[in-house]
Order: sequence, then structure tokens, then C-alpha cells
Amino acid sequence: MTPEEMKTRTRKFSLRVMRLVEALPRTRTGEIVGRQLLRCGTSVGANYRSACCARSKADFIARMGIVEEEADEAAYWMELLAEAELVAESRVANLMKECKEIVAIVVASINTARGQPRKRSE
Repeated sequence: MTPEEMKTRTRKFSLRVMRLVEALPRTRTGEIVGRQLLRCGTSVGANYRSACCARSKADFIARMGIVEEEADEAAYWMELLAEAELVAESRVANLMKECKEIVAIVVASINTARGQPRKRSE
């Protein structure tokens, strides 16, 4: 996958997160968890673009680490929304799958940049 394709993929992910948050119930919990998901879910694409402008390999690895953390956090909030039954699990299943794929791609990129594999804890 090229950097441009990944930029597009992470931007589409952000848009899907935005739509999900807009569909959440207007309860206190929905608003608070939705805000958290919106923040980290849209951060994935923004931080990936930032990583593409890294000035060194170390800077790239650090910035990609942020992308990994934000995507993993987005998965957490989506899991929580489904478990709390604020949204149907079927509504977030494909988005969570995409999130996990993005994390896997990012981890592979980090490993390639490092020149050594690092296991990701699940």
C-alpha cells in the first residue's frame, strides 16, 4: 500500500467514525464516549499524514507509534459502545475490522522502519 493509499484509507476511516458518533444516542454517556471516539478516530488520519512528513527514521517511528495508539484507542471506545449497547455490534463490526487492519499495517510499517520485529500485544 502506498502512502497516498494509506492517507485515503485513514481519511475514510475518520469519516466513518464521524458518522458513527453522529448516530450515537444523545445521552450523557453517548456524548462523552462519542467525544473520545471522535478525538482519537479522527486523529488516526491526521497523525498518519504527520508521519509521512517525518524528518528522520526515528521521527517516523515515533509518529507512527502515535497512529497505532490512537487507532487502538478508537477500537477500545467502539468495543465499549457495543458492550454498553449504545450501538448495535453489527453497526461497528466493519469499522472495528478496518481499525484493526490499520493497526496491523502501522505495526508492520514500524517494524520495517526499525528493521526488527516487535510483537503487538492484543
